[in-house]
Amino acid sequence: MRKPELAAAIADKADLTKDQANRVLNAVLEEITGALNRKDNVTLVGFGTFVQRHRGARTGKNPQTGEPVKIKASNTVAFKPGKSLKDAVN
Repeated sequence: MRKPELAAAIADKADLTKDQANRVLNAVLEEITGALNRKDNVTLVGFGTFVQRHRGARTGKNPQTGEPVKIKASNTVAFKPGKSLKDAVN
């Protein structure tokens, strides 16, 4: 499912227009992004938790040549699914 399909599903279930649902979805995604940028966790009870994680510098390998490559430290986002989501998928 892509973003326009998700917005259409939200519009259908929440009795909104597709434009309103798209604005709601964009607002939710912007708030999640802003919170993670501030290093806050975002917990949606029953769904899961988004967390910013730091990945330290490390040495990787170029798959074509096998040469060692230095990979810089970076921040990434991790998602830990909640119990309800895990149960729904299994």
